[in-house]
Amino acid sequence: GVFAVYSYRSLLHTTPEKFYVEACDDGADDVLAIDRVSTEVTLTVKKDVPPSAVTRPIFGILGTIRLVAGTYLIVITKKKKVGEIFSHAIWKATDFDILSYKKTMLHLTDIQLQDNKVFLSMLNHVLSVDGFYFSTTYDLTHTLQRLANTSPEFQEMSLLERADPRFVWNGHLLREFIAQPEIHRFATPVMHGFITMHSCSINGKCFDWLLISRRSCFRAGVRYYVRGIDSEGHAANFVETEQIVHYKGSKASFVQTRGSIPFFWSQRPNLKYKPKPQISKSVNHMDGFQRHFDSQIISYGKQMIVNLVNQKGSEKPLEQTFSKMVNSMANGMVRYVAFDFHKECSRMRWDRLQILMDQLADQQDEFSYFLVDSEGKIVTQQEGTFRSNCMDCLDRTNVIQSLLARRSLQAQLQRLGVLHVGQRIEEQADFEKIYKNAWADNANACAKQYAGTGALKTDYTRTGKRTQWGLIMDGWNSLIRYYKNNFSDGFRQDAIDLFLGNYSVDEVEPASPLHVKKDWKFLALPIIMVVAFSMCIICLLMAGDTWTETLAYVLFWGSASFGTFAIILYNGKDFVDAPKLVQKEKMD
Repeated sequence: GVFAVYSYRSLLHTTPEKFYVEACDDGADDVLAIDRVSTEVTLTVKKDVPPSAVTRPIFGILGTIRLVAGTYLIVITKKKKVGEIFSHAIWKATDFDILSYKKTMLHLTDIQLQDNKVFLSMLNHVLSVDGFYFSTTYDLTHTLQRLANTSPEFQEMSLLERADPRFVWNGHLLREFIAQPEIHRFATPVMHGFITMHSCSINGKCFDWLLISRRSCFRAGVRYYVRGIDSEGHAANFVETEQIVHYKGSKASFVQTRGSIPFFWSQRPNLKYKPKPQISKSVNHMDGFQRHFDSQIISYGKQMIVNLVNQKGSEKPLEQTFSKMVNSMANGMVRYVAFDFHKECSRMRWDRLQILMDQLADQQDEFSYFLVDSEGKIVTQQEGTFRSNCMDCLDRTNVIQSLLARRSLQAQLQRLGVLHVGQRIEEQADFEKIYKNAWADNANACAKQYAGTGALKTDYTRTGKRTQWGLIMDGWNSLIRYYKNNFSDGFRQDAIDLFLGNYSVDEVEPASPLHVKKDWKFLALPIIMVVAFSMCIICLLMAGDTWTETLAYVLFWGSASFGTFAIILYNGKDFVDAPKLVQKEKMD
């Protein structure tokens, strides 16, 4: 019936010559026409859509991209409602379709066909990672404080124009659309990260509690291949996390950031469980470091760095360098605290995190939070942010962020009159459960997007206790991380670079970077190792006539397998699945 059509956001009409996109929600007659031959995008009207067109519902256009076979249109085909922010519906995009402009692949050679398949599987990989969110009426890319301090002109702009480019993951895919303002309303800016919303009640008072994590698309990528910063000062794994409370028309928000240690360092996989981080020796770190903090100060005000890495072993030089650079930058807006999370909390002593919280308390009170009353009057602004990091900015970082956010929430709920004087959030069992699980889900989403598996230490975030089962699950996740980091992350990195436009497919390029000839040793050595190891086991099981003979065989095959294993480890960097499309760091 009529209702069925209207519950969809848009309709896609396909003919051999064109794609037509009709927005069904606003009664406008405009239809977007995309020419499948010339790739030109124009506006037309409903009556121009041929009746022969094949029609299907879609929920928005993610954008267009050029691969070997020509241009493709990416559309959102499924969505799930996350909830509402101030009565604006927020959606999670859960399924996509990649549609070819070209109707046949006959114009391609076999190699080109093969490459095109690989590029398509890269796009599908990025789209299969959980965490793409959008709204057609609300600007998800900005914090409440940024939205409150805008001009009337800003309010008039389309969502695409006003969005924060750091957090629009389909910015590259929409580049053709951005150039034509009249078609902006057909383009949906999509954010990548995590959003959760809960209606909560404490003391019989109902309020909405939201957590939004926005992943930056500058220097995006996978854990070991993307570390530190680029020359523009963009940090790897940069995520802005905002916690929002909405009570009786008043809105409060507390913002924190996380991002890789902001100078030039790398930690390329080499088959070892934890590759050694290398700080680049040949570049001027200060230049990128200063750019990073200048842009942070413009966006967030004062910076309190919370560095949680180990202060001994391979992470030690990173802590020392970071501390030294903050000192020599001598910027009054940037302060630094180092807290050796693993040492302080070793042997499950997680209560010791209170030491750090006490250390940061005055700073947190000074930074405050953003609060706007039900009349829309700004009561307080947040004057600065905590910028937390560990090595990955995943597990340790998330634990600290959830504690800082809880402390801020305590103050906000007291000020709004939800909590009575002397009441603590920790004592509100129902809310505490929602709170802890939401932060653990946030950790999981961020970890899946960066490291490829769920987070570690979420048992602590969920229950406030470190458990034996938690340790076993951490072991399992660490194992999967190890496999992915060494044998599938190159592909994951290439996929992200293709999606974000850091690599563009050139239709005329004869030699594709996907074909890197592997040396004989890549096949021979692992095979020799497996054969030798099997022989070693066989000799153990099928004993010879005398034990000396058995021992001789076992020693021979044992040393052969160990020897090849050592050679493989020594050449570890060559055996891993490395990215092929974009060089991610300055090499010494």
